[in-house]
Amino acid sequence: MEITWWGHATVTIRDSGTTVLTDPLFTRRLAHLRRRRGALPPPGAHRPDVAVISHLHADHLHLRSLARLAPGTPLLVPRGARRAVPGLRRLARRLEVCEVAEGDRVGVGGVSVRAVPAAHDGRRLPFGPGRVPALGYVVEGEARTYYAGDTDLFDTMARETGPVDMALLPVGGWGPGLGHGHLNAERAAEALARLRPRDAVPVHYGTYWPLGMTCVRPHEFHAPGDEFVRQAARLAPEVRVHRLGHGESVRAEVAG
Repeated sequence: MEITWWGHATVTIRDSGTTVLTDPLFTRRLAHLRRRRGALPPPGAHRPDVAVISHLHADHLHLRSLARLAPGTPLLVPRGARRAVPGLRRLARRLEVCEVAEGDRVGVGGVSVRAVPAAHDGRRLPFGPGRVPALGYVVEGEARTYYAGDTDLFDTMARETGPVDMALLPVGGWGPGLGHGHLNAERAAEALARLRPRDAVPVHYGTYWPLGMTCVRPHEFHAPGDEFVRQAARLAPEVRVHRLGHGESVRAEVAG
């Protein structure tokens, strides 16, 4: 099983001959955000066997990035997404858009993708209607990989995900503060202590930063990955944490 982090929340999971792409973001600019680190994912990353969307925020459901996926790619989105995001209905002409809810399971190639809850605001915009529950996903093949999307800690996290071998956890954001519905490095390490995976990779940090804020609290941009490594060593020392650079991969052994 192999994990490649492309930056922000975009990860390729390779397991059992199948590739799963999480929250594709293939752009240098997104509203007030600019990509500050790492090259954009190469064209090969645009051709997964299946792509999954955790929630409707534009840095996770980015329509122009989704339009670059190969025609016919299955795309799993939270139930209600097509109603809340009209652009998805246009994409459904070339992608196989499938709405899923907590507990749903979709088989693709050699893996099964199971939708699990997340504690995060599921609206497309910060204010107004259109709330759609945010999701995480567990990819089950030779290994069990938990992609948390955006989430905060919640009491039933370990029970909902079940036993996992690899955890891909968000540890930062894209600005000088994190509000409710997010994990910082310490809370992500607390999640590790609850989930008890064999391996973990921090994501959702150190890629995008607001325009004009390069010199404002820069440690909030650079530090979360290293801080997660430090906090995980304190709270979940049995977990092997892999702090990847943009475009780097790790192969994880699967327990026999």
